[in-house]
Amino acid sequence: MLEVFVKANSKKDEVLFDNDIYYVHTKKPAVEGKANDAVVSLLAKYLGISKSNLVIQRGKTSKKKYIKIIGR
Repeated sequence: MLEVFVKANSKKDEVLFDNDIYYVHTKKPAVEGKANDAVVSLLAKYLGISKSNLVIQRGKTSKKKYIKIIGR
């Protein structure tokens, strides 16, 4: 399970990793799941896996999310 902190409405899209926590900054707003979709896409690209292998387990409406890698 990956622990992820999200910063929506950021100036740029990026993923940082520090102390076993992923920090995902996205330009997308936290409206209608747009930021969540962007987080999954950015994290998948960073990890080199398919977006379909990532599932948000907890925190769909929070800045702190727990994302599970499946089918790997």
